[in-house]
Amino acid sequence: MIRINLLPHRELKRKARQQQFAVLAGLTVGLGVLIIWGVHEMVMDKIDHQNERNQYLQNEITALDRQIVEIKSIKEKIQEMLTRKEIVESLQGNRVRVVHMLDEVARQLPEGVYLKSLKQTNEHLHLAGYAQSNAWVSTLMRNLDTSPWMESPLLIEIKAATENGVRLSEFDLNVKLTESPKEDGYAEGGEMAEKITAAVGQP
Repeated sequence: MIRINLLPHRELKRKARQQQFAVLAGLTVGLGVLIIWGVHEMVMDKIDHQNERNQYLQNEITALDRQIVEIKSIKEKIQEMLTRKEIVESLQGNRVRVVHMLDEVARQLPEGVYLKSLKQTNEHLHLAGYAQSNAWVSTLMRNLDTSPWMESPLLIEIKAATENGVRLSEFDLNVKLTESPKEDGYAEGGEMAEKITAAVGQP
């Protein structure tokens, strides 16, 4: 007996293949979406991590900037203190030098000469006063030239004058101050004050 299959087997096979393709396509799409999501999450995680590193570095840079500003401020304060220290040391040195200079003027001033003014300009000292004669002015200049604190006296003017009915020689001269004394040993204290007072006082 001959059996005849009346079912549309080709159509069934075609539908079966279509179903298989749809399942495979779905699985492929799902796998692709899963891979894309995984890659996206991994990239986003790395981006977040890098952003955290960048923020940390930015915070550290900001802290370093503040420290740099503080260090600069400290350096400026140190420089200001050093400048003040140098000024104080310079003033102290000048004070000692002025005392020695006045003492030396008193030492080198002859008995026949007295001063009416004494003025220092940089490294020069201007002396103005009266002498009993021109010879006393010459003696004063020689004394100043041999002084360890002074050198190169220069007479600017000398002229006749009358003070309290007495004929005198009025003089102006400059003398250069030396950087350091050529010898040591100078009186200080009361003797120095007396000589300075006698040098600049009235006759």
